[in-house]
Amino acid sequence: MDRIRTIIDKEWAEVFKNRLVLFTVTILPLVFTALPLIVLSSIKAGATSAAGMSGAGSISPNCGSLDPTECIQILVSNEFMLLFMILPVMIPITIAAYSIVGEKTTRSLEPLLATPISTVELMAGKTLAAVLPGVVATWGCFLIFILLLPITGISKAVNAYLTGPVWLLAIIVIGPLMAVLAANFAVIVSSRVNDPRVAEQFSAVLLVPLLIVLFLQIAGVIVLNVQSVLLGIAGFIVLDCLVVYLGSRLFQRENILTRWR
Repeated sequence: MDRIRTIIDKEWAEVFKNRLVLFTVTILPLVFTALPLIVLSSIKAGATSAAGMSGAGSISPNCGSLDPTECIQILVSNEFMLLFMILPVMIPITIAAYSIVGEKTTRSLEPLLATPISTVELMAGKTLAAVLPGVVATWGCFLIFILLLPITGISKAVNAYLTGPVWLLAIIVIGPLMAVLAANFAVIVSSRVNDPRVAEQFSAVLLVPLLIVLFLQIAGVIVLNVQSVLLGIAGFIVLDCLVVYLGSRLFQRENILTRWR
């Protein structure tokens, strides 16, 4: 654990000198937190007319017996949930993309790979260095979001939904699983390319499935509920195990050094 902690400290000392990383870890999460609060505050009783007179249950099965205004607030909130899902992907990608390539450009990779540290310890340290800021930022912003919900004027029913099992499972469980997936994938890509920007662009492909889920949810194809969230948790556990295994197989210390000389 001491070696892993040393790698984490070393990673943070390097990556947080980068302005893009600082922006991604600090400013961007605050923006993603403020947006849903502002939108929810703007949805007032007048939204009922926009919802029509057909009742909330016809808009979405998540609404149940809620009135149309509350239903619209829930639907809009679910779209913004994906913002909180983007954070544990984007932040680890930004950090991990510089993990290997950045050390190569600063000439610190060769001494690191020459140390007695094992590949597992090296990968674990670099992964945790990318995952922890993403998870902390996501959980912190979600806590701020929950604490500020009362100022938006939403009803107790909407508040109960936003603090209920669907959101809690998504943020607290799926968020870290996505961060582990993003960090490991970015480390793998970073070990195979020669430019941090290329590594970040390749790793950003993980954002595509989130955008697809967003569009499918807007179209009504996907309904966010406990069952779908639990299914997502199972899927991410499988993906995490697969990516960790592939990372340990693809990360070859000798080839990395010889290819970049």
